[in-house]
Amino acid sequence: MKNVVWTGTWVAERLGVELSGDEKLTELVGLALRRNPKRAHLLVSNVLGKHVPQLPSVVHGHGFALGRRVRDLLGADEAARAVVLGYAETATGLGHSVADGLGLAPCIHSTRRPVEGVARAGGFEESHSHATSHLLLPEDPALLVGDGPLVLVDDEFSTGNTVLNTIGELHERYPRKRYVVVALVDMRSAADLGRLTEFGREIGARIDLVAAAAGTVRLPEGVLERGQELVARYESPVPDREPHGTITRVALGWPRGVPDGGRHGFTPEHRARLERALPAMAARLAEALPDGAGRVLVLGCEELMYAPLRLARELEQITLAEVRYSTTTRSPVLAVDDPGYAIRSRIVFPAHDNPADGPGERYAYNVADAGFDAVVAVVDSVADTPELHGPGGLLDRLAAHTPHVLLAVVPSYVPAPLYTPERPAMLPEPLRGPAFSSYAPDEVGWLLQDLSDVTLEAPTEEREEAIQSGGAHYAESLPVEYQPSEQYQELFHSALEASAARIAQAVGVVTETVLAERSPRPVLVSLARAGTPVGVLMRRWARHRHGLDLPHYAVSIVRGRGIDANALRYLADRHDPSDVVFVDGWTGKGAITRELAEAIREFEAAEGVTGFDPEIAVLADPGSCVRTYGTREDFLIPSACLNSTVSGLISRTVLRADLVGPHDYHGAKFYRELAGTDVSVAFLDAVSTHFAEVEEAACAQSKELLSGDRTPTWEGWAAVERISEEYGIHDVNLVKPGVGETTRVLLRRVPWKILARSGAGADLDHVRLLAGQRGVPVEEVAGLPYTCVGLIHPRYTRGATGADGRAVTV
Repeated sequence: MKNVVWTGTWVAERLGVELSGDEKLTELVGLALRRNPKRAHLLVSNVLGKHVPQLPSVVHGHGFALGRRVRDLLGADEAARAVVLGYAETATGLGHSVADGLGLAPCIHSTRRPVEGVARAGGFEESHSHATSHLLLPEDPALLVGDGPLVLVDDEFSTGNTVLNTIGELHERYPRKRYVVVALVDMRSAADLGRLTEFGREIGARIDLVAAAAGTVRLPEGVLERGQELVARYESPVPDREPHGTITRVALGWPRGVPDGGRHGFTPEHRARLERALPAMAARLAEALPDGAGRVLVLGCEELMYAPLRLARELEQITLAEVRYSTTTRSPVLAVDDPGYAIRSRIVFPAHDNPADGPGERYAYNVADAGFDAVVAVVDSVADTPELHGPGGLLDRLAAHTPHVLLAVVPSYVPAPLYTPERPAMLPEPLRGPAFSSYAPDEVGWLLQDLSDVTLEAPTEEREEAIQSGGAHYAESLPVEYQPSEQYQELFHSALEASAARIAQAVGVVTETVLAERSPRPVLVSLARAGTPVGVLMRRWARHRHGLDLPHYAVSIVRGRGIDANALRYLADRHDPSDVVFVDGWTGKGAITRELAEAIREFEAAEGVTGFDPEIAVLADPGSCVRTYGTREDFLIPSACLNSTVSGLISRTVLRADLVGPHDYHGAKFYRELAGTDVSVAFLDAVSTHFAEVEEAACAQSKELLSGDRTPTWEGWAAVERISEEYGIHDVNLVKPGVGETTRVLLRRVPWKILARSGAGADLDHVRLLAGQRGVPVEEVAGLPYTCVGLIHPRYTRGATGADGRAVTV
């Protein structure tokens, strides 16, 4: 391939910039000077449709052809799973065109326009751009979550910094195995050629590059200073011409529900609907054009590039006029009326879309004195403002350079609201201590309603009979809070002293795993209440080890009833659902793990909200039910020994129709009267004290787990099914495996038997004590997969106990 050194242009001669590359490069780009302290020169694309009016078939054709090349690179199967991301503002239309070439790929583009009510799913910086901050605002966060290839599209690939920033940011949140970078021109220096491959190796992903042309730019020393001198010397005020053209609004008939572009995502279904509507919309524009119009410009507006491009392409096919296409921009570029310079003229006007960074100048290049008989300005409805129409505004400035200005407004797409008229627009803010719970207010926010003034407690025997007979659900009442004896409290403190370091290490392991695998800034959502102390400890670890101040909420989940949907709505409204990590204390047989997965599926199907990951992070996973855990050993976690007095003085959660309406959170009680025996904060402090000493071991163990196979085996569930049949229970819900669940049986239910692994030691001291107090036999079993298993009395009625409520022997 022939290499051409391009030195004869206005910029090259005065600035000393040397552009070299294959012959196609000189067809695709020109050079100009920009008013930018970070970069003196601008590669001006002749086929992008931004600064240079071009045939719309050429603009769309170049992007489409790149998309076809990506499809050939990936193969049909992978191409069908790809997602395309275009960069604002210059490559939004190019990204769409690449997606068109891929065929079935959804498309999204970054944006610099915040949109109220739409959660940010990511963001990144563009080092050399005039305006650097990019936002990602998908209506459906799941658009970025899949494991198919991500295709990143920009007009120019130079240092690679922008792409690396993007991949780095997104890979932490949504890791995948393959990325494809697409650009019109590849302008990397020799020093930058290997950066993509090296970075891909670091993150364990393949990164390919597809470009229409390649070359390099040689910049002399002092190029920034020299560029600024040239801009100061040659820049002159734009002549203020009186408008003489007519301005006419044209109703497009834009299809309802089709987005104006990819700011919030653009699916293949959207594309199909747009293509069906394009002929009628272009016909309306053609009808509004003046008779005999020979040259027509369709002018898009900053990020709004794809809709005007497709309208221009359709208009090109149905009219005899020469149709060109370009868009306005916020990028300030020097205009010089010289044949060897890429920007011959500019129109200056004020921003008209209420930009987040405040008012400023905007520009349309190579439009003035270009001989257009009509200009069709296409804007979205957010940009259809008084500034657009006023003196000196875009329409006014265009009317000074063309006899006919047509205005076509595309409705700005607003993502569907999370809340419907049947649902309150605002859900209550979370409850916090000290008004609700003994935890500090920043430790956890409870997405619950306070039922402290309602009498909900019932004797254990009455609750058990009602639950097993089907007369009531366990979440409709509360057990009477167990008041531990002095001997039992001593056991708790002894167990805490013995296991605090072990718990601290498990906390470190699970937190490091979450930060490495799930999200760099997770939103911790503990399942009240056993998960809440663990959530607080994980939050403390993140602050201790990484200086992170993670949000932490506690929500209710009820077996057989699912998770609190209003709590999920609150979370989805305020956070990216993909950042939410559900936290629990331990797994038993995995019933809540399955319950949560099913509840999330139902919620997302009903609400149209996606992105929640039902995978629970737990301190201990003896049942092998999850992938994210601190340990799989079944050992005593002292917080399981007590009820509310180790859980912020909060009861277990309540779900009863007469107390919890369709717009309410589930309920719970705050047992303020038990403050004298509360050890909630003491438990947290005892564990946190050991963070520094276990830090190295915890991080090493987390790395080891991350590199190993953590696939759940569900061996706990299989063991429970076997025990249920062997002991004639025939109901897995009455078999509670593990130290934590066995303790709950003894504290809250009517226990029948305790099965203990032969040789189990001090981890079961408190279990043996409670069993003795309740008159429950402890049976040693060889080869038990758990340290212990609690069996709830099968076929329970109050007649099955003695007058003192002690369990009978069957």
